[in-house]
This record gives sequence, C-alpha cells and structure tokens, in this order.
Amino acid sequence: MSVLGLIASLLNLYAFLILIYVILSWFVAGGGVGGMYDVYRTLAAICEPYLSLFRRIVPPISLGSGGVDFSPLLALIVLQLVAGFIGGRG
Repeated sequence: MSVLGLIASLLNLYAFLILIYVILSWFVAGGGVGGMYDVYRTLAAICEPYLSLFRRIVPPISLGSGGVDFSPLLALIVLQLVAGFIGGRG
C-alpha cells in the first residue's frame, strides 16, 4: 500500500469514527456513566476539534427544545472528498 493509500484509509477510518460519535450523541449526550459514555467521551476528544471547524461555518439550527447540527455532514463530505482525491492518486 502506498503512503497516499494509507492516508486515504486513515481519513476513511476517521470519517467512520465521526459517524459513530454522531450516532452515540443521540443516546448519551445528556450525560451518563458506563462503557458507552466512556466511548462517547473518547470519540468527542478525537472528533470535536475537527467538527468545531465546521460549526463555525454551519452553526446548529435551533428547533424548539432541540436542534439539528449539520456540521458533521459537511465534515464527512469534506473527508470523503479528500480521501477520494488522495486515494485516486495513489
């Protein structure tokens, strides 16, 4: 595997981690204890620095008592575009 192929694979792995983080946020974002919350906090430490870049561009939309955050979608699209570009070159 080339270096560019490895980088593309790591970007795809990071995109997968973001997806898992977003799904877990639906269940444990309010707090909690146990293994699932520990995984959520670990993924937050890994994913939030990257996602916060996109929250500056697309802030969460408030809908009554909840909200919708489209920044992970934009972040995943960018990751996939970059991974595809790099992977196509390798």
